[in-house]
Amino acid sequence: MGTTFLILFAAAEIALVVMTFTKFGEKAAWLKNRVIVRAIETALLLGLVLLPVVHLKWRFIAALAVVAIRFIFAGISWLIGHKKINGMKKKAWSVVNCVLSTILVAVSLMPAFIFANYNGLPTTGNYTVAQVSSILVDESRTDTYENDGSFREIPAHFFYPEGASGEFPLVVFSHGAFGYYQSNFSTYAELASNGYVVVALDHPHHAFFTKDTSGKTIIVDSQFINDAAMIQNMDIVSAEDIFNITNEWMNLRCDDISFVIDSIEAARSDDQLSSAWHSENNELVMNVIKSIDTDHIGCMGHSLGGAASIELGRTRNDIDAVIDLDGTALGEVEGFKNGKGFADETVYPVPVLVIGRKTDYNNEEELQKLDVYNNLTEHLVENAADGKIAIFSGVGHMDFTDLPLFSPFLSKMLGGQDIDNEAMMNTLNGIVLDWFNYYLKNEGELQIKAEY
Repeated sequence: MGTTFLILFAAAEIALVVMTFTKFGEKAAWLKNRVIVRAIETALLLGLVLLPVVHLKWRFIAALAVVAIRFIFAGISWLIGHKKINGMKKKAWSVVNCVLSTILVAVSLMPAFIFANYNGLPTTGNYTVAQVSSILVDESRTDTYENDGSFREIPAHFFYPEGASGEFPLVVFSHGAFGYYQSNFSTYAELASNGYVVVALDHPHHAFFTKDTSGKTIIVDSQFINDAAMIQNMDIVSAEDIFNITNEWMNLRCDDISFVIDSIEAARSDDQLSSAWHSENNELVMNVIKSIDTDHIGCMGHSLGGAASIELGRTRNDIDAVIDLDGTALGEVEGFKNGKGFADETVYPVPVLVIGRKTDYNNEEELQKLDVYNNLTEHLVENAADGKIAIFSGVGHMDFTDLPLFSPFLSKMLGGQDIDNEAMMNTLNGIVLDWFNYYLKNEGELQIKAEY
């Protein structure tokens, strides 16, 4: 849509230039024609944005402001000067104005170029999906990323079957590093349409951005970014360094997820929300919680969120099934002895599905540096009472999220591959639904392949 408008805008600006080379080149005529062209440009962009098939309309706000201001300025200039100005419009200046105008609008359209016209994928369930959000304040913990001693806050976003009666299993989702609660929006919608309540969390300072109870925007922490970048460089960091850094991340995320689950279970049991809940619609939040079957809980996440989900499958006795989307099972590392890492050898207690890609580490030197982290996920599944791995070939890390659909530009920057991402996510969401149907609803049969 952004490209379409830019082409039409450039065509209109070129038409204005052409007019200066004709009998319409008089200054007074040019002023009038400029108003007409600016009006057409503004009306055209406004009309495109208002089309019902256009989603994420905020992508065009900057461009709409630019063309509207230019129209207003052109109109004022014509009203003031069209009776006083004589002579011909300079042709060279009209060409320069065309080029500069096109560049200005192109820059203002950058959000439209970066983000796609995405509004989720079609769902297969019978329920309409609705959303409501809340922020939970954990007064038992201070936020270690803050300097004011404030309590840890966890935004929780519910996706649920609208207007449905009965009780539905709960699935908790944790995003990856620098992620966002909507990272797998299509997955939440697919589950909710099929009779699940999904709560997708934001982990403040690990999330790309989120908001706290005061309305303040919390962006990703710079030290977290630096540490995440550092542990990718095996020339300067050891496996034990990775353990020390990621162990703090895991503790934070597991505590976040546990607090949300505990708060949901308490609200369900007490039939009321505690003071920890902060929402614009607490009544609706409570109604959604009443529809949750807290005897059937699944946990899943992408990347670091997947690692935290795996860990919670070990540490909580109310998690019934786990899915990890391309995350290393960091919590399975028990510690280090004599400089050598060792993994948990006890049986993993709940059904766990790892959906990932083939390892990026293909030479012996890299494998030696990874030490205990090499094949850690495979070790987890081998030790699980019920574990399975599904591998996707030819995909990147972010291809397990909706990012390539939401922003192909950013996905490519982060290593996304040239694949059919809509087909990829439809397949992925089908696997997720089958897994949770089987273990949380005791429905269907597992027909999950080893490779896709």
